[in-house]
Amino acid sequence: MNPLRILLVDDHILFRKGLARLLDAQPDFQVVGEASDGSEGVEKARTLRPDVVLMDLRMPVCDGLEATRQIKRELPFVRVVILTVSEDDQDFLAAIRSGADGYLVKSMRPESLFQELRGLAQGEVPLSRTMTGKLLRQVARTPPVSSPSVPPLPLSEREIQVLRLLAEGLSNEEIAAELGIAVNTVRNHVRNILEKLRLRNRVQAAVYAVRHGLL
Repeated sequence: MNPLRILLVDDHILFRKGLARLLDAQPDFQVVGEASDGSEGVEKARTLRPDVVLMDLRMPVCDGLEATRQIKRELPFVRVVILTVSEDDQDFLAAIRSGADGYLVKSMRPESLFQELRGLAQGEVPLSRTMTGKLLRQVARTPPVSSPSVPPLPLSEREIQVLRLLAEGLSNEEIAAELGIAVNTVRNHVRNILEKLRLRNRVQAAVYAVRHGLL
């Protein structure tokens, strides 16, 4: 299997270089480029066409939010994951609205980052448990959909179980252990859920679950 090709965009050179060494030491990751601000990151993304961009939020010239918007508009197949020190609710929500495919904090352990990136390659959304909780609390402030005009969920009972656990922030492996089924079976259920509900990713599925009162 080809390694995950990664572009690093961060204005702190010591952090960037250290992260590049950690990632390159893993056989399934390859750092294909680095950039010191959002504008340079957009240019490198256009040239290198990486699989994923690890993007800082606050940088000179062009911040991470604007760079994310540009990359997702021009290169929608490139996944952008915010990697920042900020655990602020507004930063997180702004990143998701800008099109980010994930949101991770720099205080996480390297092994956890590797696990999140490997999950990304399998279609999962890199999102720390803390940020998942923030998202669901934000969504929970909106009353759940309960109108009689809303059609019943087009999901099987098992798919609803998977959706509930997914919305609680569990990974595919944790859902498999909870339900006593294979990880590949969970992946199939998640794919079917997204297709049936016409959603793009697990974050949208979590929001859907909260708005429809499944939690």
